[in-house]
Amino acid sequence: MSDISKSQEYMSFRSTIPQRKVVVDDDNTKEWTLYEAGPKTVKSPLVCFPPASGTADVYFRQILGLSALGYRVIAVEYPMYWTMKEFVEGFRKLMDHLGLDKVHIFGASLGGFLAQKFAEYTSRSPRVGSLVLCNSFYDTSIFQQTSSAPTFWMMPAVVLKKMVMGSFHKTETESHIADSIDFMVERLDSMSQQALASRLTLNCMNCYVEPQKLRDVDVTLMDVFDECALSLNVREEMCKCYPEAKRAHLKSGGNFPYLSRSMEVNVFLQIHLRKYDIGSLRARELTEEEMAMLADSDAGKSLQENYEKERGKEVRPKDRM
Repeated sequence: MSDISKSQEYMSFRSTIPQRKVVVDDDNTKEWTLYEAGPKTVKSPLVCFPPASGTADVYFRQILGLSALGYRVIAVEYPMYWTMKEFVEGFRKLMDHLGLDKVHIFGASLGGFLAQKFAEYTSRSPRVGSLVLCNSFYDTSIFQQTSSAPTFWMMPAVVLKKMVMGSFHKTETESHIADSIDFMVERLDSMSQQALASRLTLNCMNCYVEPQKLRDVDVTLMDVFDECALSLNVREEMCKCYPEAKRAHLKSGGNFPYLSRSMEVNVFLQIHLRKYDIGSLRARELTEEEMAMLADSDAGKSLQENYEKERGKEVRPKDRM
């Protein structure tokens, strides 16, 4: 068992936040798994989409931290959808089932790609208020697996897991990043062959985002400066797709900063969401203590700049790595 799984924080999460199973399709085997906390009166909550290797509980630090500040946060785990049309229609049905008018989506890797596709799908009748895309992409061709994707359904689980774990870098890394990798490996091991195959099919099938359909969506791009699965070129292409997007840089964090750098990630999310009425007034303002805690980090410098801009103050440009 990983150190995170054994931590008091995670055990407290599992003992206080119930896991829910929801079916919205005719096929009863297609279950959404949800963890939710915060005021249910909020009809436009933050919804968290996990990466291909993740389950809904990988966002337990966002659920605990942000709900304590008054935000409504819902982390979801996808059913076995094999096509993008199935996914976007399934998530729309889930929103209707939960009585959600619009959502703000925090998506990592595949989760970020699916978030963009859902925003694109509902662009004529918007259901997405904003996006925070963490270590994500807009074109599946970057994985060079589009020709193999149709065969994933029949590949052994061990082969599929090896494909995913090839992107988990753990050599000479910081302890908190190593802990996040161990936790994600546990989540990966808990998945069935079919669940993982369906995720990888969505991740690698021939598909791309049409960013012009998302031009009215508020976007924050979150990335790390250290090693992660996506190349610098892919991250630069994301910036070109969303030239007006706010940037949220973390000096380190690896593939899973929402676990390894949860404090910075949560403050970035507060910065992004503070203009929207999705929680209490307390949740929409950063305290001086929070800003002071981050003042010496690159993440903190970027946060302060964005925060001051949001408040209409003039800020000098900061040097970046």
